[in-house]
Amino acid sequence: MTDTARGILGELATRRPEAIVDVVEARGELSARVAAEALVDVCTLLRDDPAFAFDFLMDVTAVDYLGSVPRFEVVYHLYSSSRNHRLRLKVRVPEDAPRVPSVTSVWRGANWLERETYDMYGIRFDGHPNLTRIYLYPEFEGHPLRKDYPKERRQPLVTRADVEPAQQRRLEERQRERYGRWT
Repeated sequence: MTDTARGILGELATRRPEAIVDVVEARGELSARVAAEALVDVCTLLRDDPAFAFDFLMDVTAVDYLGSVPRFEVVYHLYSSSRNHRLRLKVRVPEDAPRVPSVTSVWRGANWLERETYDMYGIRFDGHPNLTRIYLYPEFEGHPLRKDYPKERRQPLVTRADVEPAQQRRLEERQRERYGRWT
């Protein structure tokens, strides 16, 4: 283990021993598995403490380990711009209740990233200010990045008749502006 890894992972495990399940350095990459109930506390420590200074949440995603218990793992990629360090946090999530606390109170940029993970994997982020689909339409059924998603399945289609009249009028006005008058 490098000095940097020993410093970051060791300090984190020392300060939050009840929250850190496991720490690993592999190929120069640092990872820490965190208990879900302590996620926000650990993220706040990593952001605010000058020893860590992880000021940037680069990504939030998930991994589907179909057949494993727990099935999902939510992954957070952090970066310290002042120290040029990276850290990966992982939280295991069960299939029957795929939920973790939202970290939007720590990093505002988590808003989009958590919505994306919810949309693609169906993992709920408790305390998120607007946990709605971000890529797929509301009538879409399922979560397409789950390994058991039936890729040949037909989805319900939204037609013009399904759109609210006001939205339909705005759409027609935009089309007229763009393409000119049709009649």
